[in-house]
Amino acid sequence: MKKIIACLAVVIAVFSVSSVYAQDGQGDRVQRMAAMKQKMKDDLKMTDVQADSVSSIQGEFMPKRREIFMDQSISQDDKKTKIMALNEQADKRIHAVLGDDLFKKYQDWWEKNRPQRPGGK
Repeated sequence: MKKIIACLAVVIAVFSVSSVYAQDGQGDRVQRMAAMKQKMKDDLKMTDVQADSVSSIQGEFMPKRREIFMDQSISQDDKKTKIMALNEQADKRIHAVLGDDLFKKYQDWWEKNRPQRPGGK
């Protein structure tokens, strides 16, 4: 009986630790997104509305990109093509929010400041 209780205690402890790490990862992502939005506002002199819109658009397309990236049934070339198409859709919407001049600055800024992907690429 003591072994069963000890095993249950270990299982509960493992799930508790997993839950804490999962929550921390989510919190870190939210903090990174907020910091990126503030940096965008500061560096590009965006209004709150512009920064919120750009962040919202990026947030909308992020799960779609991730889904394509995680799809093991398609080739790397197909993934690249699909992600580029999504990026073009997002850019059109961001361009509509920012206008020509600020959109160009945003594109240059994004290339320098976008979050690094795994593998340093």
